[in-house]
Amino acid sequence: MGKFITLEGGEGGGKSTQAKRLADFLEGKGNRVLLTREPGGSQGAEDIRKLLVSGDPGRWDAMTEALLHTAARRDHLQRTVLPAIESGSWVISDRFVDSTVAYQGYGHDLGAEHILEMHRIANAGFMPDLTLILDLPVEEGLGRANSRGGGEDRYERMKLDFHHRLRQGFLAIAAGQPDRCKIVNAALNIDAVTAQIQAIVCQKFGLA
Repeated sequence: MGKFITLEGGEGGGKSTQAKRLADFLEGKGNRVLLTREPGGSQGAEDIRKLLVSGDPGRWDAMTEALLHTAARRDHLQRTVLPAIESGSWVISDRFVDSTVAYQGYGHDLGAEHILEMHRIANAGFMPDLTLILDLPVEEGLGRANSRGGGEDRYERMKLDFHHRLRQGFLAIAAGQPDRCKIVNAALNIDAVTAQIQAIVCQKFGLA
């Protein structure tokens, strides 16, 4: 069986860059690695992604967002993640259920318990082996995110207090599950963040 590692955090934390670097690092140690993302990672989930990351910030209410994310996650798990893990691959995902807990549960005040109950029903509560939470001040993260462009900016355009609740949500998740979740200081330069991540992964899985 392979391993499942997720990268989490607010906007502009560098998750995509670090996920790719981690994949290269693990492949360099002789592992088969699948790099994926949420929402997305399968055809059905990518179709749902288009509904979530573009358009007006208020186009969905919190519950609708949570249901869409959960539906996308089920398709992603069934078609991409679980088959890869069962084949022995390491799977690295840019976001997973913790993002829905933080964004909809904390950011939109839906409540973490409701998100986790949806996940239990839809996905049997399946969780990663390791979650890396890339943390940095909200204003710095939004500044980075706004400078990159790309059009998928619906969440970035939400109000500042939403992003502060979001950050506190991720920190609360990490505090509640310290064995699975590790906080990474994403305010450092890219190479320093990579070094933190590699050290955490090596310690967690006994890699030399």
